[in-house]
Amino acid sequence: MDEKEKEELSDPQADAASQPASNRNIILAVGGFFLLGLALALLLFGGPLLGNLGDVKPVALPQIPTAALGEEDLRNTYVNPLVVGEKAYDFSLRDLDGNDVALSDFAGQPVIINFWATWCAPCRIEMPELQKAYEAYQEQDLVILAVNAQEEEQHVGDFFTELGLTFKPLLDSDGQVGRAYGALGLPSTYFIDGSGEVTAVHRGILTEGQIEEYVVQILP
Repeated sequence: MDEKEKEELSDPQADAASQPASNRNIILAVGGFFLLGLALALLLFGGPLLGNLGDVKPVALPQIPTAALGEEDLRNTYVNPLVVGEKAYDFSLRDLDGNDVALSDFAGQPVIINFWATWCAPCRIEMPELQKAYEAYQEQDLVILAVNAQEEEQHVGDFFTELGLTFKPLLDSDGQVGRAYGALGLPSTYFIDGSGEVTAVHRGILTEGQIEEYVVQILP
């Protein structure tokens, strides 16, 4: 071995230059084993590790604005009426059985909220059309909440019995929910998809074709 070869073998800079490459090889090897193990774990236990994506809950609904709730000078004022693209306000009203029913009870389902009254002639005409839609799409979890505007429970029950309606009537006894939503006239109908977003607002009587068009937008 000549002197030049001895110098190269003992050169500290040459040794240092070779160390990073060696370290990189070790890191790459370890990383490769880690990724391989992770892939196998996801393959075997993907459900428990990642969770069931079908169980992801929809975004929480906003509450009805406080200003709409009981302040005397605002009782006949519509506060922040909902428009297409906004999240529907959550609310809780009594049904004819005395149970409290909240919009959030139907999170993830398509919902029609219909504001109406027994004295409203257009409401009487469109109710059978809503019933047809309810029967047609009930298996796809369609919910119809018929929010009555400040009438006696007996009148509401008699109306539903007379027309053979089977969807859910709710009693907006003081009109707060109608005011908060911006139901300026009756009937007013809001179509809400599974994420709680308002996809359509229809003021006035609905035809069968219009209901069909709106419902298709909110079905899963």
